[in-house]
Formats: sequence, structure tokens, C-alpha cells
Amino acid sequence: MIRKPSGPHTVPPTVEDLERMAEEALGTIPAELLAPVGNLVIHVEDFPDEDTEREMELESPFDLLGLYRGVDLTRQSVADLRGGPDMIFLYRRPILDYWCETGEDLPSIVRHVLIHEIGHHFGFSDDDMERIEAME
Repeated sequence: MIRKPSGPHTVPPTVEDLERMAEEALGTIPAELLAPVGNLVIHVEDFPDEDTEREMELESPFDLLGLYRGVDLTRQSVADLRGGPDMIFLYRRPILDYWCETGEDLPSIVRHVLIHEIGHHFGFSDDDMERIEAME
């Protein structure tokens, strides 16, 4: 007899599941934070690619939950030619590992990573965002 595992999470969330969570999380982020972002693309991958690992000097691909790719507002100029939309990458496996390690709510983790990466669009440093989140 095969028993089904008990509990709400018996299969890890897929890339598509995390994409849905990210879309739902975007709906909860204040409009004033999202308005200047413009056409933002969210892309979920299992891990950062090797070039990103080297660029970010990661010890492990599990060290990065998300990444903002684009030109932050502090570096934009009206004379700049835009090469495409700003992108936020969410890395599924590192996010799932973090979720398992901390026991935090998965949609809350996805939202936190999104807000953190959107903060990079504004040119905020990691320290800036930690101070902002401490005030919530």
C-alpha cells in the first residue's frame, strides 16, 4: 500500500508556481514603488547561469535568490538608448532552500525578493533596503 505524504507541501513548487506567486506579489506592492519601474519582466529560473555566478562571485549557486538586470534610475539618462526591458530574475532552487531552512511563508519570501530587486532599480544598496525593511 502506497501512502500519500501528509502535509500541505508534497511536491516542490515549479517554475510556473513561482511565476504565479511573483505576479500575485506584484499586486500587493504599492503602486508608487512600481510606477517608475515601467515595463518590468520577471523571469524564474532554477539557478543563476555560470556567467552570473562568476560576475557576482558566488561561492555556490544557492547564494543568490534574485537579481535585478537593468539600468537603475540613478544611472539613467534621457540620452540613453534602452536595450530592452528591466528584468528581475528569481532563482527557484535557492528560494526553495531558503524557504525550507527558515520555515517562512513562501509567497512572503518571493515578495521580499521582488521588493529587494525592485529597490535595486531605484539604486538602493542592500544596506539601504535593510534599513527600509527594518522600518516596516
